[in-house]
Amino acid sequence: MTPDADLGYRALSMLGPRTVARLARELGMPQSRVSRALDELVAVEAVRPVPTAANAGYRSRDALVWEAVTLERVLNALRKRRTPDSALERWRLHIATVTGVGLTALEGASVRRWPTRAAARQRAASLTAAERHEHLAINTEEVFDAEATAAALPLDSSILARGIRLRVLGLPPSDGDRLSAYATALGRSGGMYRELSALPLKVMIFDRRVALVPSDPLDLEKGYIEVADAPVVRGLAGMFDRLWTDGIDPREQGVPPIDLSNRELALVRLLAMGYTDQSAAQELRLSVRTVAYTMRHLMDRLGVENRFQLALLLGSAGAAPQPPRYGDSGAQEPADAATT
Repeated sequence: MTPDADLGYRALSMLGPRTVARLARELGMPQSRVSRALDELVAVEAVRPVPTAANAGYRSRDALVWEAVTLERVLNALRKRRTPDSALERWRLHIATVTGVGLTALEGASVRRWPTRAAARQRAASLTAAERHEHLAINTEEVFDAEATAAALPLDSSILARGIRLRVLGLPPSDGDRLSAYATALGRSGGMYRELSALPLKVMIFDRRVALVPSDPLDLEKGYIEVADAPVVRGLAGMFDRLWTDGIDPREQGVPPIDLSNRELALVRLLAMGYTDQSAAQELRLSVRTVAYTMRHLMDRLGVENRFQLALLLGSAGAAPQPPRYGDSGAQEPADAATT
């Protein structure tokens, strides 16, 4: 075991049950290090969630209260352990720590490993063809490359064409663009898509009966694990439902809303109509310096460098009323518009 795992086990043995956050505070360690140490301890069954009402149902690993298993039981378990498949063991550990679902009892037909990403895609296509009700997916990639999008969209289209409910959770694009190409394409096909800033694992769930999870969460090319164990699949589906409730549809959000003060709104509208700073100041009974200061403050607040960028941002956000077009009924051209 690593020194952190050894320290964590000793602390839980001496201090009693603790959450990850409390243990991190008492040890003076970052919570991320304590979480990794807990991963090691869960893998060798040296710690376990405290069986209390507070821990019932889905709770994230860090929210659970953990206790140390007696040293004698830990040593006996270690002596009996066979050398496991490293990918399968990492997968068991990952699922256990993010869902609280124990996987040590999985045997035989309930678990099947697909050793490559290509083989897993073929298996996913087969499972998708057999679906009848619902398809759930969590994607942990920040960016969908062309290959991944090309592989995903035909499957999505085939699912939706058969009237199957499709829900996908993903991460916001790393470039900050709320409308990724994948989300847009999925929405046009009739699928439902939401995003969260953090997701625990990548998974596909077929009719809530079978799930595909990466063998190694850090390397998708190492293939996937297929699990048909009913309690584990129910746990994964329940986790998905709770994450879905907190997700945001980027197509409904669009560009972040921009609130303008009454002065900013009036000034932006006049400038959009062709007024200069001086004529807009006269119209609003302000000094030219106040107009310039107001515009500079607005640009700084919205993080743009010039008025052209400001106009694009306000236009895309719909933050200012559209100016009347000259020649429309009732529209009046500002007196000095010819000089702008």
